[in-house]
Amino acid sequence: MKRIDLSLLVLLAVVIGACQNAPQQKVAEPSPEISKTSTDVVLKDYGAAPLVVNIDDYTLSNENFRTTLWTGEYLQVTLMAIPVGGEVGLELHNDIDQFLRIEEGSAEVLMGDKEDELTYKRTASEDDAIFVPAGKWHNVINTGDKPLKLYSIYAPQEHPHGTVHIDKAASDADEHEH
Repeated sequence: MKRIDLSLLVLLAVVIGACQNAPQQKVAEPSPEISKTSTDVVLKDYGAAPLVVNIDDYTLSNENFRTTLWTGEYLQVTLMAIPVGGEVGLELHNDIDQFLRIEEGSAEVLMGDKEDELTYKRTASEDDAIFVPAGKWHNVINTGDKPLKLYSIYAPQEHPHGTVHIDKAASDADEHEH
C-alpha cells in the first residue's frame, strides 16, 4: 500500500469543507421569451414557423383521421386518430422515409416490397416507434378497443447514413460538403 502524503490529505479536507460550506447558487428562472405561455392545444398546420409543442398532448387531443400539424420545406408532421378496427390504409412512399409513434392504443404493422406481399408483421402499442423505409408498402391497423392515436413524420434523407457531428463546426463543414 502506498503512503499518502499528509499535506495532500489536509488540502483535500480543506477543499471538501469549502465546498460543503459554499453558498448554493440559485438557478435563474427562464426568461419569458422562452417560457411556454400557453398549454392550450390548437390543432392546425403551423406551416414552417418555429414551433415547440407537447407532441403527446397534441396527438392525444386530435380526433381527426389526419391533422397536419407542421409542414416545412423538407419535413411534415401529421397527427392521426384511427378508429377501432380502422387502418391507415395500404400505401407506398417511393421517395419519403416515414416515422410513426404510437401514443395510445395498439396496432398491427404490415410492410413489404410488394402490395400483395406484406411479409413484415409486428404488433405495436403505446410508446412504440415504427420506421418505414422509402419504397416499402405499409399499413397500420388498429387492433385495440379504442382509437389508435399516433403521429407521423415524413421526410427525405437529410444526412448520409452514420453521420456524426462532434460539434457545430463539424456540422457546418459537413453541410457545405453536400
